[in-house]
Amino acid sequence: MLHKLSMMKSIDYQSEVAVKKIVDKIIFSRVYSRNDHSLLTEIILNNSDVSDGERRQIYRIFDYLQTGQLKLIGW
Repeated sequence: MLHKLSMMKSIDYQSEVAVKKIVDKIIFSRVYSRNDHSLLTEIILNNSDVSDGERRQIYRIFDYLQTGQLKLIGW
């Protein structure tokens, strides 16, 4: 049981790191593409529970979009 809990935390952490890497790439490039959206969506949907850290990262994208700091391409 403890091993299973440890594995679940590891998967959550890996998912959160993956989301942060994608979000950082998007914000650095100032471009949000359909491919970026698909990658984020796939990671989130593969993880049954969205963590607070992942949610904060996704909100960063929304903040940048709302303030015009990200350019949408390929939509």
